[in-house]
Amino acid sequence: MHRNWRKSSHSGDSGDCVEVAVDGTVGVRDSKAPAAGQLTVSQQAWSAALDRLR
Repeated sequence: MHRNWRKSSHSGDSGDCVEVAVDGTVGVRDSKAPAAGQLTVSQQAWSAALDRLR
């Protein structure tokens, strides 16, 4: 499945960040090792995680 991965504009040039793709579910992967796999969660779970982090 092709996903449209996005990296935060706040990531800077350090390369230490994650990428996120949303297309029904939310995929999260390490931007330095995209071939290593991804974590896939529901949009509800992703929203809950972001709410907790804020």
